[in-house]
Amino acid sequence: MAGVLDWLGALALVAGALLSLAAGIGVVRFPTVLDRMHAATKPQALGVLLLLLGLALRLRTPADLGMILLVGIFQLATAPVAAQMIGRAAYRSGRVERELLGTDELADRRR
Repeated sequence: MAGVLDWLGALALVAGALLSLAAGIGVVRFPTVLDRMHAATKPQALGVLLLLLGLALRLRTPADLGMILLVGIFQLATAPVAAQMIGRAAYRSGRVERELLGTDELADRRR
C-alpha cells in the first residue's frame, strides 16, 4: 500500500510542478494584466495544492499533514485576495483595456 501511495504522491508532485511551471510561463508571456493575473492565480493555486497533496501522500506523519493543511488553507485564502487587489490596482491605474471587459462594473464609480 505504501508503494502505491508513493507513486500517487510522485504523480501529484509532477502534475503540480507542471501546472506551476505553466503559470510562471503564462505570467511572463501573456500580453495583458488580466491574462497575467489569471495565470498567476488559477493554475498556480491548483499546482500548489497538487504539490501539497503529493507531499502529504509521501510524508504521511501527523505533524507534516497539519502543516501541509495550513499551507493549503492559506494558499486558498490569499490567492483570490491577491488577484482582486492586482486587478483593482490595474484598473485604477488605467492598465486594463476596457474594451476587453464584458461588463465594467466600476465604470460608474469614482476611481
